[in-house]
Amino acid sequence: MVERQRRILLLSDVNSVHTRKWALSLAGDGYLVGIFSLNKKKEDWLNQNPSILYLSEATNFNASEGSDIGKLKYISALSGLKKAIRQFNPDILHAHYATSYGLLGALAGFHPFIISVWGSDVFDFPKKGFLFRRLLRYNLKKADKILSTSKIMAKETSGYTDKEIIITPFGVDTDIFKPKDPPPFYKQGDIVIGTIKALEKKYGIEYLIRAFGLLKKRNPQMPLKLMIVGKGSLLNELKALAAELNIEQDVHFTGFVDPEQIPAYHNLFTVEVFPSVSDSESFGVAVIEASACGKPVVVSNVGGLAEVVENNKTGILVPPEDSEKIAGAVEKLLTDSNLRNEMGVNGRQRVEKLYEWNDCVMQMEDIYNKMAP
Repeated sequence: MVERQRRILLLSDVNSVHTRKWALSLAGDGYLVGIFSLNKKKEDWLNQNPSILYLSEATNFNASEGSDIGKLKYISALSGLKKAIRQFNPDILHAHYATSYGLLGALAGFHPFIISVWGSDVFDFPKKGFLFRRLLRYNLKKADKILSTSKIMAKETSGYTDKEIIITPFGVDTDIFKPKDPPPFYKQGDIVIGTIKALEKKYGIEYLIRAFGLLKKRNPQMPLKLMIVGKGSLLNELKALAAELNIEQDVHFTGFVDPEQIPAYHNLFTVEVFPSVSDSESFGVAVIEASACGKPVVVSNVGGLAEVVENNKTGILVPPEDSEKIAGAVEKLLTDSNLRNEMGVNGRQRVEKLYEWNDCVMQMEDIYNKMAP
């Protein structure tokens, strides 16, 4: 008798790089993976593996747009989800995001049901008012397991449920994210400060630009460059800031970069800076990618970022919204090559120990196996 292929139905944004990583890894380990998403798929990565099925019905509702109240429109897709559950017959339903997809999963009534909290769903959403807090509590109550990528986010989530919250960190593939020779983008000898983040308010890119301006003034002899990798709504505003500080000739905005190209960008940088200003930055995936590539990091002491950095060993923690402290930390690293190299080596070792992608996938699969043996 042929054993039935294990089936996991993910309620998640099909265009998220994290959804892609989870789905491809689970499929590679023999699972049949279904994806129910409320965003239309923009790429054909699902075709890379016949064990990944896109189960969403066509919808004009863009989950990334609209007000928080507007997110309640997710329930309009409930009938489509129930149909997908009947057709796919999953062993486990796993919602990635506690409020939107979590609500869909809660209303579907299927078990075993897992919710992974992501950040703004527990840090920001419930602070909008009583209705939002009640909705979050309802969703978490319906879940059989609750997962969080960081301790600080688990602590925040515990304010809305008495259930155990399991820490399941994101990981990185250290065979892909590793030290390599940088691509020939800049002149040899240029010192490149970089960040890889969306150009949105909570990521604090403006403080990095101001810090770079300070560094240019203090170190006119250094061939300093700043590269900002990512797209977002603040692009024009941030370009204007660079022009105002008279540093626009040394600041490069890449716009969108394909995920497969990200390791090359990490290896281009001398120092990486992650100046987030919000606790909803629940886990620093880009930070551990940088560390895996052997790069020292300067990171805001907010949210889950502080958990992925060992201060003064793999990087330097700085207060949020403090360009002066960012500049000071970067300058310390730029003027001490031994310290840079030491932090890079320590960071790589820490990622290999705590955040190796295959280990994180095995942890998730162990949870699945215990819930649906």
